[in-house]
Amino acid sequence: MSDRRLRVEVWIVLGLSLGASGVYSVVSLIRKATLPGGLAHQTATLNASQDSRELFDFVYQLLGIGFALVPVALALYLLSLDGVKEPVSERLGLDRTRPRFDILWGAGLAAAIGLPGLGLYGIGRLLGITAQIIPAPDTSYWWTVPVLILAAFQNALLEEVVVIGYLTTRLRQFGWEAWPTIITAAALRGSYHLYQGVGPGIGNFVMGLVFGYWFTRTKRVLPLVIAHTILDVFAFVGYLLFADALGLK
Repeated sequence: MSDRRLRVEVWIVLGLSLGASGVYSVVSLIRKATLPGGLAHQTATLNASQDSRELFDFVYQLLGIGFALVPVALALYLLSLDGVKEPVSERLGLDRTRPRFDILWGAGLAAAIGLPGLGLYGIGRLLGITAQIIPAPDTSYWWTVPVLILAAFQNALLEEVVVIGYLTTRLRQFGWEAWPTIITAAALRGSYHLYQGVGPGIGNFVMGLVFGYWFTRTKRVLPLVIAHTILDVFAFVGYLLFADALGLK
């Protein structure tokens, strides 16, 4: 496949997924920053209720999670057309051949990213450059926690497969060196978090540098999926369970 066709392919995949999210996020940041009070008085809700009726809220939540994974399937399918004998799961390190390695490193990366991330969020709030993030809906049902866990896994799979696995692989095929590839993927990750404010954008850019470097060295995406899932589960479910006690609502 020619470089030109691959470049068009990359633009299509990103335009259908996180590239589009990045554009909307930048517009959202500008909008919030120009409202009265600026970013400090704005909120960013991550898992809002989709309907006032429980049944339809549940259905919409599941549909949103399911359709958000379509770009993951597309990216994996396109990589499978490269003519490489090695299966895509092995090329990206998504196989289950090293479970202990993947779980331990996933947990370690989550801890290394999560604690500084909380500090950066707090600093951003104090400086007025970060919106108040609301990770869970106000109304909860018996299924809310399982759905939040599914949403965390969906976010992790989408971001790590598309941004780290797919985009990094394609940029290296274009002849890019390691660090320009890592920085570009990290910039994309930071861009689609800007709707939360400047602080989360910077924090996710740094996270992207760490994750990109990890993939360049190990060729394994699965620990990154595990780490990202852990981070989001703690954020989503932790907020739902402890926001009132901590005075976050």
